[in-house]
Amino acid sequence: MKLKNQEIMGKDILSLHPARLWQHFYDLTQIPRPSKKERKAVDFVAAFGKQLGLFTEVDAAGNVLIRKPATTGMEGRKAIVLQAHLDMVPQKNSDTAHDFERDPIDAYVSGEYVRARGTTLGADNGIGVAAAMAVLEATDVEHPAIEALFTVDEETGMSGALAIKPKWVQGDILLNLDSEDEGELCVGCAGGLDGSFSAAYEEQDAAAGVALTLSVTGLRGGHSGVDIALGRANANKVAARILKRLTEKHGVQLASLEGGNLRNAIPREAFAVIVVPSGAVDAAKQEVATLAQIIAGEYAAVEEVEKVKIALEPAPNAPKKALNAATQRALLNALLACPNGVIRMSDAIPNLVETSTNLAIVKVGEGKMTASSLLRSSVDSAKEHLSECMEAAFSLAGVQSRFTGGYPGWKPNPSSAILKVMCDLYEKMFGSKPHVRAIHAGLECGLLGGVYPQLDMISFGPTILNPHSPDERVEISTVEKWWSFLLATLKNAPAK
Repeated sequence: MKLKNQEIMGKDILSLHPARLWQHFYDLTQIPRPSKKERKAVDFVAAFGKQLGLFTEVDAAGNVLIRKPATTGMEGRKAIVLQAHLDMVPQKNSDTAHDFERDPIDAYVSGEYVRARGTTLGADNGIGVAAAMAVLEATDVEHPAIEALFTVDEETGMSGALAIKPKWVQGDILLNLDSEDEGELCVGCAGGLDGSFSAAYEEQDAAAGVALTLSVTGLRGGHSGVDIALGRANANKVAARILKRLTEKHGVQLASLEGGNLRNAIPREAFAVIVVPSGAVDAAKQEVATLAQIIAGEYAAVEEVEKVKIALEPAPNAPKKALNAATQRALLNALLACPNGVIRMSDAIPNLVETSTNLAIVKVGEGKMTASSLLRSSVDSAKEHLSECMEAAFSLAGVQSRFTGGYPGWKPNPSSAILKVMCDLYEKMFGSKPHVRAIHAGLECGLLGGVYPQLDMISFGPTILNPHSPDERVEISTVEKWWSFLLATLKNAPAK
């Protein structure tokens, strides 16, 4: 099933190999599918399965299951589930005009990568979806019985995986196609918990002075699990740090603050409208310029400093209302005190983050303050303790905390049959051993393993850089390599 009206940039992608996979990926870029708004993608994939004459079913949550019988001679092998999620993270640069619910992704070939103009690409997990579709469509691929499971809403709570019922999926082995480093086989992941923080406050009339906008832009951001150990700057924490200094030294008044928009992305941008006493404008601007240099120096090794902009500029409109001094101090202190980043590294696995959190979204204005964090840990008790620490920090400012949407981690299985097959295959095909690891990110394997404990699971994929940010890009050469490894894995599935 091909979409019509392919643009020139899309034709670049269609020249890549494997052709079937890239065709399906390009088609997906033309279908708006942000989390919780992926119905068009659900319908597209379901129509694809039915057009092939395969068993196709959509459950109440919108998950799609397509079954394909084993090829001749492969009936005695264990059935394999190819699993990927249909939704994508909707992130764009502030200067990019794009409606994720209406507009296609402007994807193009750039040297060794496929990327998008000013937005996320959706290779997470569109490449996995496209690969599963290519297997379903293929007539020249040896494989056991296949189930392709396409889930929804993975990026904002895994509600699709949470809704899957027992006995729907019948396979023995699950290959999750949602990892982002070619040459790695993922055998475990962290669990997660959503933190929400809110408070109401009484506004007061904005003081006399000059209305300015503090902007923090150009940070790299990234995936709040995969990239958290890189130590990149968090725009919300940077903005709160500067605002506290401006409050204490120059008596500014905060009217509004907004930063980040996705719970699982490190925030790249934050904006605050403040009122500065007329006689303190020059000093405040100098203060911001000095702090901008200091912060750039602190993060020079992990940020593209030349792209980072921290500035104090005229606000488009003077605010009529603002926070009172006591509320402003309390909220800024809470934002600064809120735990963020890596909390603890794993004692059992070298270089693996055990526990982390990300102050992902902050909104202050019109008498309300809200914030969101995603807490991650491979140790449930550590995750609970982190929630207590965050609640304690916010409670000092009178902010209420709520923790929901917890999901389990995925414990590695050292005796996995499919792991042995894939390790042997990789070394035979490519002359090196794959890197077997657990990751500090949420994968649907944890949830699916809870419903189907018999599943033998591995997650793997091509190399995708900077997922969850407009710098997202997929390395073209790794897609073809990963595809050949996937086909070899299917051909060598263990016997029942």
